[in-house]
Amino acid sequence: MRNSLIEEAQVDQTHDFMFCAEARVERGKIMTYRKIIPCLDVKDGRLVKGVNFSNLKDLGDPVAAAAAYSAAGADELVFLDITATAEKRKTLLPTVKATVAAATIPLIVGGGVAALEDIRELLALGVSRVAVNTAAVRDPELIRRAALEFGREKLVVAIDTRRSAAMPSGFEVMIRGGTEATGIDVVAWAKRMEELGAGALLPTSMDRDGSQEGYDLPMLRAVTEAVEIPVIASGGAGKLEDLYAAIVEGGADGVLVASMVHYGKYTIRQMKEYLAERGVPVRLSAGENGD
Repeated sequence: MRNSLIEEAQVDQTHDFMFCAEARVERGKIMTYRKIIPCLDVKDGRLVKGVNFSNLKDLGDPVAAAAAYSAAGADELVFLDITATAEKRKTLLPTVKATVAAATIPLIVGGGVAALEDIRELLALGVSRVAVNTAAVRDPELIRRAALEFGREKLVVAIDTRRSAAMPSGFEVMIRGGTEATGIDVVAWAKRMEELGAGALLPTSMDRDGSQEGYDLPMLRAVTEAVEIPVIASGGAGKLEDLYAAIVEGGADGVLVASMVHYGKYTIRQMKEYLAERGVPVRLSAGENGD
């Protein structure tokens, strides 16, 4: 299981330190920073948040939120056009362009990504990484082709998950914004995506999404134990202890947060200080933000 907070390794570009976070050397050891990553769920150009992928609430302008979270010390942002695939359209490029301009930190964008050209367009706008979800299930070889053309470090495979006793791991892959079951086991899918060239995985628990009851640790552990590439925990964070549990118990390389920041429960600084006090390497000072 990849849950150690301090990893000894040579800095090798084939290993995905570039995604986990920048590494620093301390006492001869490589310390990889764990990332705090606010998530911007976007519908019709507006920032929204729901529970279990439904009952969406309008929370304002995603561009303003991106600027605020960048200034507050977030390590990265995820922008998800959550209805693009269901509406059979591309990602809202004007909103993405404005968000890239407002953010001073790396931006991952997903939603409506169905072809190499979609990835190319987003990267041309200045997006750091592109997340692929439904299209990967429809055409798994898209991930191989994209990795060859753009590099695996530019690819994140997002996996929406739901508990299912019918699956070997107990978790099933869902697509089309969580509306369609696939009959695919989450762990088997995570392994396949890594083999085809994914640079990182973003498994989101539909069961915990928006609940603020904590990440689905059994699902998270199942994924992190199955792959070597970085994994971002997503779905359910509500308190500071949840972040620590996702990293230490779940083996996550980064934690996605939404309700915790959107509703002002905690600042990003509070999150990082809490983790740092417990021995988790995070970037706290401006001097460590050398992007």
